[in-house]
Amino acid sequence: MNRRKRLAVLGSTGSIGRQTLETVDAYPDLFEVYLITANNQIDKLIEQAIKYQPEVVIIANEQYYTQLRDALAHLPIKTFAGADAIADAVTMSDIDVVVTAMVGYAGLQPTIQAIKAGKTIALANKETLVVAGELITQLAQEYRADIIPVDSEHSAIFQCLVGEAYNPIEKIILTASGGPFRMHTREQLQHVTRDDALRHPNWSMGNKITIDSATLMNKGFEMIEAKWLFGVEPSQIEIVVHPQSIVHSMVEFADGAVKAQLGTPDMKLPIRYALSYPQRLPSTDRKLSLIDYATLTFERPDMERFPLLQYAFDAIEQGGNMPCIMNAANEVAVAAFLDQRIGFCHIADTVLHTMQRVAFMTTPRYDDYVATNSEARLCASQYIESLK
Repeated sequence: MNRRKRLAVLGSTGSIGRQTLETVDAYPDLFEVYLITANNQIDKLIEQAIKYQPEVVIIANEQYYTQLRDALAHLPIKTFAGADAIADAVTMSDIDVVVTAMVGYAGLQPTIQAIKAGKTIALANKETLVVAGELITQLAQEYRADIIPVDSEHSAIFQCLVGEAYNPIEKIILTASGGPFRMHTREQLQHVTRDDALRHPNWSMGNKITIDSATLMNKGFEMIEAKWLFGVEPSQIEIVVHPQSIVHSMVEFADGAVKAQLGTPDMKLPIRYALSYPQRLPSTDRKLSLIDYATLTFERPDMERFPLLQYAFDAIEQGGNMPCIMNAANEVAVAAFLDQRIGFCHIADTVLHTMQRVAFMTTPRYDDYVATNSEARLCASQYIESLK
């Protein structure tokens, strides 16, 4: 009998991380938790550590380390703190799969280290490919590390491509719910609040990704991620708004056939598939009944009302470090919006301002991405200060 897969869950206290642990609960004979990490949610991390008793637990924010160490001192668990500790730990030989569920740029360094260690990557951190897609794909080929997408859209594309190795992709069709403001006018968007933006009509997600969904920035990230994951050009990626969130994405082939993956708006299926691939595990979760959905609709996104989607296409067309600039500015702007320091429409303004001012590099290396991220964050922060 094969041993259980040992999982490193980076960002175990977030939405994807928690659902990954629930998947372990559902299939205890197949998976075990070897490493968990969190950024700031120390109480939740301690609770998870006591329940799953992994080999290693790491808190990224070092100010919480003493609390973590003391809370787990009675258990045979190694505790560490800091971003470097996370990047080092994912290379441990006993780890089989690294679930990258960290939010934002912070996922880049540990993903690179896990790839260099030849780990299978269950990729839920889309910013890794947005920021440094060319570098990540090169490293994955060099170190023969498998990257299996966890995002529902990219999981759908991945599933549609199984058995199609010799059939080139004509077009990828990424579906978007449209978020909570799909029908809002420009004037109405000027007045939406933090609470308004966090009420996603279909999905239950973390705050940052929920705001990105409301601005359609998330779909821009997914377009860039799809380019690198599936080896296509942005011109081969079409975004369609599908408010019901039942068709998770589609692939069109040269003969005109379109394959789609459908399911309920639930992340459990793509998480489960990424962990068990190429197997499909039986599930007692609610299954899709098309009878419950008399109408499935599709429409074009409005890039004038939601300009961040256009900025994403502009960034990947320019290439180099421009997607890194865009991502850094967006992270700063979304944080400011969540803190109620800027308005909803100022998120796009901040990103555009930063993309226009931070130094562009055609062929960045890893150190260049680090420097670009810092410069873009400073530029975005200064712009936000100027709005007061």
